[in-house]
Amino acid sequence: MELIISHKAVLWRTSLIPLIFVILLVTEAHAEDSPLKGLAGSPFTDATQIQEMSDSWKKQSIKYDSSVDNADLVVTIDQQMYLAFLPIMQKYAKEYDLKIDINRGTCGLSAGELTRKSVDIGGFCCPPGITDRLPGLQFHTLGIAAIALIVHPDNPIDNITINQARKIFMGDIYLWADMITEDRLKKTHRLIQPIGRLHCKLRPGHWRLLLDNEDLFSPSLYEVGAIPDMILQVAINPRAIGYEILWMTSYYQDKGNVKILKINGYSPYERSHVISTDYPLYRVYNLTTWEGKNVANPHAQKLIDYLMQQSKHIEGKFSFIPVSSLRQAGWKFKGNELVGAPK
Repeated sequence: MELIISHKAVLWRTSLIPLIFVILLVTEAHAEDSPLKGLAGSPFTDATQIQEMSDSWKKQSIKYDSSVDNADLVVTIDQQMYLAFLPIMQKYAKEYDLKIDINRGTCGLSAGELTRKSVDIGGFCCPPGITDRLPGLQFHTLGIAAIALIVHPDNPIDNITINQARKIFMGDIYLWADMITEDRLKKTHRLIQPIGRLHCKLRPGHWRLLLDNEDLFSPSLYEVGAIPDMILQVAINPRAIGYEILWMTSYYQDKGNVKILKINGYSPYERSHVISTDYPLYRVYNLTTWEGKNVANPHAQKLIDYLMQQSKHIEGKFSFIPVSSLRQAGWKFKGNELVGAPK
């Protein structure tokens, strides 16, 4: 009797081995499809939190820099928005006979000039951080644009999962051969070289949708400080992978050609994929106006309203998705500011 029981027990345990193997495969596949928890940062900050400033600062009026000569309106706009919206602002200024001083800057420059109260409008390529939310400052979202993962044109990869992308930039996947299933392509054992531009560390969204903070990136990350350097480094290095919005990859094509990857099978070129967040990486574009005594410029709000209307008609080459499309798709707003993606 003991031998029969032992024999059945062995058979029972043996029959479980294929079942356990199948369960492990299914679990592993499901884990690959599910986003890695705790790695992506928050896409937005709390719009109700306002930075504390002194009473003397609150009473301070707008005072332009000495280099500004009798302007009706002073604007500092992020370099990416500058290319798309400069002709529109120039047209508006001519139509309404206004002298608008328009400066090409960065999020950091805009934040500094707004803190000094030396501009009427500041432009950002990111959602505002907590320190950007100054008393009396209102944010107006013009739209979003997909951030593309880019590789060298000779790279045989066309599609990547968001988990694979995160593991690559963390250094957990470091060989391109590990990404390719075909035997004929497995012969390449090139090390992956992640390229990063870790700008706007005080602000949510942008590259933080990939990995929340710089400490999560691989020690082998090659960091660049400017957009053309990102395009150049990826274009000349067959091992490289980086990221940038689609328009910038075209604008800086003189630096070299790059290949755009799909993420989870979704293309950044397809607006519907970005709007639904099936394509998960995007950049948010904001402009600001002031509210309150001594700071509000009536020309500023009128220009913002005009730009928001004109954003619907921006050329397709900018891969720009206007607010009107986002509202229709259920994105969340507080006033004119985008504060949440659809669920």
